[in-house]
Parts: sequence; C-alpha cells; structure tokens
Amino acid sequence: HFGRPRRGSPGHPVQATPSGRMDPFEDTLRRLREAFNSGHTRPAEFRAAQLQGLGRFLQENKQLLRDVLAQDLHKPAFEADISELILCQNEVDYALKNLQAWMKDEPRSTNLVSPLDSVFIRKEPFGLVFIIAPWNYPLNLTLVPLVGALAAGNCVVLKPSEISQGTEKVLAEVLPQYLDQSCFAVVLGGPQETGQLLEHELDYIFFTGSPRVGKIVMTAATKHLTPVTLELGGKNPCYVDDNCDPQTVANRVAWFRYFNTGQTCVAPDYVLCSPEMQERLLPALQSTITRFYGDDPQSSPNLGRIINQKQFQRLRTLLGCGRVAIGGQSNESDRYIAPTVLVDVQETEPVMQEEIFGPILPIVNVQSVDEAIEFINRREKPLDLYAFSNSSQVVNQMLKRTSSGSFGGNEGFTYISLPSVPFGGVGHSGMGRYHGKFTFDTFSHHRTCLLAPSGLEKLKEIRYPPYTDWNQQLLRWGMGSQSCSLL
Repeated sequence: HFGRPRRGSPGHPVQATPSGRMDPFEDTLRRLREAFNSGHTRPAEFRAAQLQGLGRFLQENKQLLRDVLAQDLHKPAFEADISELILCQNEVDYALKNLQAWMKDEPRSTNLVSPLDSVFIRKEPFGLVFIIAPWNYPLNLTLVPLVGALAAGNCVVLKPSEISQGTEKVLAEVLPQYLDQSCFAVVLGGPQETGQLLEHELDYIFFTGSPRVGKIVMTAATKHLTPVTLELGGKNPCYVDDNCDPQTVANRVAWFRYFNTGQTCVAPDYVLCSPEMQERLLPALQSTITRFYGDDPQSSPNLGRIINQKQFQRLRTLLGCGRVAIGGQSNESDRYIAPTVLVDVQETEPVMQEEIFGPILPIVNVQSVDEAIEFINRREKPLDLYAFSNSSQVVNQMLKRTSSGSFGGNEGFTYISLPSVPFGGVGHSGMGRYHGKFTFDTFSHHRTCLLAPSGLEKLKEIRYPPYTDWNQQLLRWGMGSQSCSLL
C-alpha cells in the first residue's frame, strides 16, 4: 500500500525521481503497466475471474463491511445493504452475466464504396486507469466503477477516500487478497498523494467528488491528454406543484433527503413551491420526520451521522440561513444534526450557494411552474432534478424545459438501482456516465476496424486519380451523399 505508510505492512521500495523528489508510486505504476502490456488482463477468463473475486469479497465480508460503514457514517444496516452492498453485488452479477456479449466485436454496415470490406467496433481496454472515490458511499462509489474497469480488461489503481477511514482500511487490506495484485493496486493518502499520482501518465481517470476538486483533476489530466469521467454534484432542485398530496410528497422527499443523513449527491437539495403549498407541506414533513425517526431523532437507529468535524461545522453554519421550521438541533460531540427544514430562505444565502450534503432542506417560494423553471435555468445544471405533481403536463413541462443529469417525476433517485440506465451529470455536475454496460463502455476504447481483402484491386481503382467525371459521379452515388468526401 502506498501514500500513507502503515506500520507493520510490507512496503515497496520508495524511489527518488530524477529531480530528487521521493515518488512512492513509480514502481507500482511501472508494474501495472508491464502487466497490462503483457496482455494478461485481456482474456475474458481473466476478467471473469477478477469479477468473481470481487463478488467473493462482498459475500465473505458482509458483516465487516456493515461494521465499517456504521463506524464511518453511523449508517444503518438496511441503508448499508440497499445502497452499498446489494448495489455492488448486482453490478458484479450483471457484468458476469453479460461480459461475453459486451466484449464481442460489433459489426457495422458498409456502403457501396467498400462492399466487400469487413467493418466492426472492437472494445479494447484503455490500459492503466485511476479511480478516485469519495467518502459518502465509500463502498458503492469505489467498487461500481471498479467492476466496469475490470470487466473492460484494464489494470487499476484504486484510491479510496481517506475520510471514511474504516472502509478505506478494509479496501486497502482485504480487497487486494481477492484480486490479481499484478494488475491491481490500492493507494492511500490524501490530496497531496492524489495530486502526486495525477502527475503520472495514466490512460483514464475516473473521479467522483465535488466540482471544485473535479476542476483540479481535469486540469492535471490535460498535461497528458488523459480522458476523464467526472461524477460531480451540485444543487438538485425539487419542484412541488400546488395540486400534490402533501403527505405523499413529504414521505418521498424526506426519505431521499435524509437517507445517509443527507450525504448523497443525488438527494433533493432544495424545494421550490408556492407559499400555499409550503403551509401544507410543513406539517406533513414534521409528521413524516417523527414517524421515520421518532420524537428524538438523535436516539434513532435509523439516522446516521455527519462524517467528520469539518463537515459538521460547515453544516451547522448553514443552519443560520433563513428560519428553522423543523429540527435545527445539533450535537458536536456526536456529530449529530437533526433532520431540518428551513423556510424564508433567500437565493443569495450560503445554503443556496453550495451543495448542502447534509440533513438540511431549504424551501424557496415561487409562484408558478414557469417561475420555478426560470429559477432552475439561471443556475448551474444539476445532477438531478425532481418534480412532484398530479398533472403529467406539469411534470413533462419541467422535463422538457430544463436540463439535468437525471430526472425524477414524483419519485427520487431509485433509478440508481437499475443497471439498464446510465448515471452521470451534465455541465457543472459532471461528464461521462456509468452503471451496468455504461461502466464497461466508459473504461473501453471503441476502436473502429476495417478489414479489406488484399486482392480485388480493380474494385478499388475507381477512387484513384485522375478523377474523371464518371469516377466522381459513381463514388458520390456509392457513398450515399453528394457532400461526402474521401479523406
């Protein structure tokens, strides 16, 4: 393991770079690069074996993983299962079931210019890929990208978050026992070590985190023209129409807002509704929060905690925005913040300027769906957008006139459990997509291949100079467009 020395763990020689700086990653990256260049990771049998190993890791360490998730985030076992363990296992199973089909060459049609040629797309691994994971879903957001990277035949450098320390330790010390360590490495450390790794030439970078850090990653990637996927975040709007049933909306919004203590990039970040709907929604939200977490949410086994003191202090500052209508209590020693609803919130206040990433839900008043859409569209494109209405016309209007990574009509982020659809942002909320086959495609270079017969030169001569009128006419017709040109 690298980046942060562990007492008693076997280390690798630390070498100095030509400039005299110590570079703890050079040997590891060279070893992985050599393994990839040897072709070791390319056969389907090897890829399947790695995925099976990952599946065994999840099955054989279920309770250990639940324990460290509880240690890091006070995460209830049910939330750990449905948002971490089961989703990871489903991705492994889905990849194993479909791996052979995903790897197959995809034949493509030709035109009359190349009627006897064979044209196809081959999915090839990029090579050495770097996965940088966050702390809020420290298992899911580390292993789901890993599934696609392994399925695609890459060598992988995995960087779990140093903030979720319990999960990081298991991923560093236990996971490598289930994978081929000639093709896989876990690196440890914080921003300094990550930055040092990004100085190296890598073949693909997959980053999940904040837009601020995403810009740093993308800037580093430009040095080597390394392609990136950036899974970022932002402020996800939730519009609530006047004709909704407030209790139904309260149930759904509260569950998705306070799941994982609000530390979810796809959670509804703020509500847009009329003052009249706000009056109906507040008692429904109070009723829902009491039903979910009891009269004293701090003692509820179903509510997690804020990851660390830094995040706790940031969130407690946000409690000063607007007016607390529900909750607002906090306990520093327990890193507890109650499920909270804020009203009378102004767009210029800090709680509306940054992603909240905690159990705080601001309500901003708008007078109509048109005003809500205008409010959303003058801000950065969000990762998710939610609209609640009994009118399909209102939901469709919100869908048609806005842009977001994903969209939920009368529902939250349950779509993330479906490997059949992609997950990813747009604009400020990210670039690239993954889940299921989309992860495999993300970590694969789609190589266009054309195989022509070595003979039959007479058929090819029509394209050569001199370009007679007859040749030009025939070629244009064969290519199917008067505006096409041969490069």
